[in-house]
Amino acid sequence: ALALIFAIEEINSNPHLLPNTSLGFDLYNLYNGLTSLKTFLIWLSGLDEKIPNYTCGGETKFAAVLTETPSSTSFLIVILILFFLLCFISSSLQLSFGIFDPTLSDSGQFSSLYQMAPKDTSLPLAMASLMLHFHWNWVGIVISKNEKSVQFLSAWREEMDRDNICVEFVHIIPTHINVYINSYHRYNKQIVTSSANVVIVFGGIGTSVGMFLRRWEYLSRRIVWVTTSPWDVAISKRHFLLSPLQGTLIFSHHHGEVSGFKNFIQTVNPSKYPEDIFLARLWWTHFNCSVSESTCRSLENCSSHGSLEWLPWHFDMAMSEGSYNIYNAVHAVAHALHEMLLQVDIEPKNSGKGLGFSPWQLHFSLKNLQFKNRIGDTVDMNQKRKLNADYDILNLWDFPEGLGLKVKVGNFSSYFPHGQQLSLSEEMIEWAMGHTERPNSVCSSSCSPGFRKSHQERKVLCCFDCIPCPENEISNETNMDQCLRCADHQYPNKQQDLCLQKAVTFLAYKDPLGMALVCMAVCFSILTAAVLGLFVKHRHTPIVKANNKALSYTLLISLTCCFLCSLLFIGRPSTATCILQQTTFGVVFTVAVSTVLAKTTTVILAFNIAAPSSRMRWLLASHTPNVIVPVCTVIQLTLCGVWMGTNPPYIDTDAHSEHGHIIIVCNKGSLTAFYCVLGYLGSLALLSFTVAFLARNLPDTFNEAKFLTFSMLVFCSVWVTFLPVYHSTKGKGMVAMEVFSILASSAGLLGCIFFPKCYFILLRP
Repeated sequence: ALALIFAIEEINSNPHLLPNTSLGFDLYNLYNGLTSLKTFLIWLSGLDEKIPNYTCGGETKFAAVLTETPSSTSFLIVILILFFLLCFISSSLQLSFGIFDPTLSDSGQFSSLYQMAPKDTSLPLAMASLMLHFHWNWVGIVISKNEKSVQFLSAWREEMDRDNICVEFVHIIPTHINVYINSYHRYNKQIVTSSANVVIVFGGIGTSVGMFLRRWEYLSRRIVWVTTSPWDVAISKRHFLLSPLQGTLIFSHHHGEVSGFKNFIQTVNPSKYPEDIFLARLWWTHFNCSVSESTCRSLENCSSHGSLEWLPWHFDMAMSEGSYNIYNAVHAVAHALHEMLLQVDIEPKNSGKGLGFSPWQLHFSLKNLQFKNRIGDTVDMNQKRKLNADYDILNLWDFPEGLGLKVKVGNFSSYFPHGQQLSLSEEMIEWAMGHTERPNSVCSSSCSPGFRKSHQERKVLCCFDCIPCPENEISNETNMDQCLRCADHQYPNKQQDLCLQKAVTFLAYKDPLGMALVCMAVCFSILTAAVLGLFVKHRHTPIVKANNKALSYTLLISLTCCFLCSLLFIGRPSTATCILQQTTFGVVFTVAVSTVLAKTTTVILAFNIAAPSSRMRWLLASHTPNVIVPVCTVIQLTLCGVWMGTNPPYIDTDAHSEHGHIIIVCNKGSLTAFYCVLGYLGSLALLSFTVAFLARNLPDTFNEAKFLTFSMLVFCSVWVTFLPVYHSTKGKGMVAMEVFSILASSAGLLGCIFFPKCYFILLRP
């Protein structure tokens, strides 16, 4: 009402707008239901009695009607205006200063209705952006039961689904007072027990939602209310207490401050507007005024310093959204009337008490009117050119309670690029009492890096459990649905939130294990060389002669090579070492095993020749058993040649065997060829063991059959054990196992065959 008076006085004092013409107004209170209908009929008929379809107002006509929308009361007025189309008042223009209602934007059905507010279609997006900014994904919604609220809820659900925001409860508050009273306790209990700390409230002024909000201010829970500007949340009249409404966030249509309006509010008093009963009541209540006994209407003994500025719990000194729309509506009517008066010669009637024109004529000037108001904002009356609203985000500072300061803390514009639409000064926000920091409103706490979300069965997406990422996977952000697998050259840290580069490693000489194996190989090769030197030095002794010194030399040389070939497996692999590892191993061990077979065969021949004239004697005399060594070796060389010619070994990496390391290894190439070489060697060993086992009971004078049997038993045991262990180890362990098997089997042959002979040569000659 004060915004209306301010605008009319501003226009009437402007010599350039409607010169020689003054604007007047009548005010009617509209509540709800039957009361609104009675008030409307009084306005139409001009009488205190409610007479439908009748007017006694004489020449007093109205150029335009300003009403609140989209409440049911305003909609009733629209219907009634259309109903009285045949009366003179039916052609009056209606300007609504409430929330924009798309159901009233049909120019064919509501041709004389102008909505001053911008479109609110971006409000759900604005609220969703606020939720995302504060990471609130668990909210409650309270709306009034009308079409506008249902439209908002539908649009909000679309944004909710798009941005993964979940709603714990939706209260659609009935409009009927009796239904409201009966259902209050049920709604109140759900809010009190709710885990959502943020509640969105949407509804028109005067609806039952307002009554709910007045009761909810007494809740013990501290809730962050997110509302729209029509809500006057500064409704408490208590002082210096803790208000649950503190911290409320309000979305208000953006507009500038009209200069002079604050000063106008400060100077309003009952003496300036004696007909305003509401002002008189305020002054009588708060400024120690008394009522005149003679008139019972005027005030006496009032303080000369009284001002509405002293009553912040009743008045917001800044121009509200609705007041700004009223201000623009009055100026729009004045500009349209001014334009029409310039174009049409209108004679005043009845000494200036009438309009001098029909209200419908004003429609032609108003429907395409566009002007800039006093603060420079463009006011466009063309309903088809309505734009989406930009929003100021206000924060209610209500301490001490009742102060009701609305402080701008941010803004939202849907015309900015995505990600830049919301601007917020979070440090300016005063949260609800009891919250020293930003409140949290989620169904489940965020999953920190290293964990992923596991959605709970039969619950919304916002409710989930946090489980650790599987092995070799990470999550480097909060609330990840799936963990990310590290690349082969990377591994996760202990927190499983970062992939680290793996260190390149191999069985190096500097490693303790590598160094131990090298020492063993060198020592055994030196020992073998020493045994060979001992045999050469005592080559004329009976024990050396009796055991075929040529085969003994061959076996000792091959064992020396066996010990030394293990060094090829240690150190950084290269293409050459990868090829030499397997071929050298296969050939020198074939020589060693075939030599053992030849020695065993020699023993059998020596003890099974019955007479000097036996035909088998020439086999022994011609050293025929010695041929076994080259024949077996050639076969192994052939197998190795086929292997090297088809799919030879090559350098490879093993990124999975050892945590945090990439192991450089020699890939066998053709596993079939590798197992053929190994199988051939195993067959020779098994054959040697069998032959030696059959000759174990021969006379033991200068007989090494038992030693050969035991040496092949050790040899076979080592390699039979090697196979399963080799396949169960990975990385450097696999290489070390192969080297150890080479050393162990070679040492078994050396010890079992030659140590007894050395004992005899040195201690029992």
